[in-house]
Amino acid sequence: MPGQETNSQAVPDPRTAANARRIIFITYIIAMVDITCIFLQISVTPYLAKRLGFDTIWFGYLQTMVGIIQLFGGPLYGRFGDLFGARAAFTLSSVASIVFYVLLGLANSMPMLFIQKLPTVFMHTLSGAQMVVADLTEPDQRADSLAKLGLCFAIGMIAGSSLGGTLSTRYGDTVTAGVAACGCFINLLLVLNFIPKHTKKQSNQDPAPKPGTTASVFNLGQITRLVRFPGVMRIFTIKIVSGLPGGIFQTMFSIIAMNFFQLQAEQTGYLMAYFGVVQMVVQGGVIGWLTRRYSESSLLLLTIGITSLVGLAQALMSNVFQFCIIIVPMMFSLSVFNVITDSMLTKSVPSSDTGTMLGLCASEMSLVRTIGPTIGGFLYQNYGVASFGFVQFAVNVGVFLYMLGSNVGRAETHNN
Repeated sequence: MPGQETNSQAVPDPRTAANARRIIFITYIIAMVDITCIFLQISVTPYLAKRLGFDTIWFGYLQTMVGIIQLFGGPLYGRFGDLFGARAAFTLSSVASIVFYVLLGLANSMPMLFIQKLPTVFMHTLSGAQMVVADLTEPDQRADSLAKLGLCFAIGMIAGSSLGGTLSTRYGDTVTAGVAACGCFINLLLVLNFIPKHTKKQSNQDPAPKPGTTASVFNLGQITRLVRFPGVMRIFTIKIVSGLPGGIFQTMFSIIAMNFFQLQAEQTGYLMAYFGVVQMVVQGGVIGWLTRRYSESSLLLLTIGITSLVGLAQALMSNVFQFCIIIVPMMFSLSVFNVITDSMLTKSVPSSDTGTMLGLCASEMSLVRTIGPTIGGFLYQNYGVASFGFVQFAVNVGVFLYMLGSNVGRAETHNN
């Protein structure tokens, strides 16, 4: 069609080297601002919930609600990005984030705090950023590029945690939420001005959506078919099982910091910033070096082994100083594990489905948020903080032995 030809001539090809680098750079900025805003909110929500009358159980229900919403929203958001492009996906998540933080600033009751979580169904900016990076990088560079995106996550964690604790302590929850909303509005402007409509290879040949693709956003068959590709189910299962115990600990961390470590909001912010510093070093300087020298399957096995030892150390810790030491191997194994599994899974499906695959990956964490607070609350109240570490140790030892046996079996089959 003439209109389409004019548009294709006016819009630069996003896959040329110079344009790809520029788009990825802007994407990194968008991800960093988004994560900063998220950690601003994390610094506020537990203390706001406590003031509004939430106990540990009701706070767990709140976390579970967010997990359920994002569990379904993640794959649908990824599918939406595959069908309508990066700009539409980023715009949707940015607008949802603005609404989310405005409602957070207005929350003054328990029901309002539950209502405030509804926009999280579309808040998947990081998944959108991962999709763009996966679209614009070659497979052999993907893990390193996704790791750099994790570096932006770490910077956002540091900035958001430090700023969030300070703002909430000195100026209150409403100001903190307002700052986060302004950050998301800046992201929206960046998206509309710098992110192209499409970043996928096939978008130049087939820029117009096929008839009926709007309905296919909600086609669960089109989403779940990805698990039938070779190797996807195995890696995806390992990702869920191995990551579940650590994810449960993360969902309960704000409660643990407040009750077990006896930290105030500002001190928790500084601890989260320390998390970010460690992750920044791992994502920016370690993962790229490792992926250039070792296979992804070997790195995956290594991280699961380290995760099991981290769990044992968590079970034996008794104070925040010991936890600060444990954070180093914890963030190393967590960062490498997430990058490697995401890279392996996106390489296992066609480039037209990378967004949907990354949406499924995001749903793994949402699954943890769904069941994690209930399991975590039960473990914490009945067995204490040490139970999180023992569960993580036992589960990951089992996964490690399974992978070791599976790799040996594959090698023997190959030799025969």
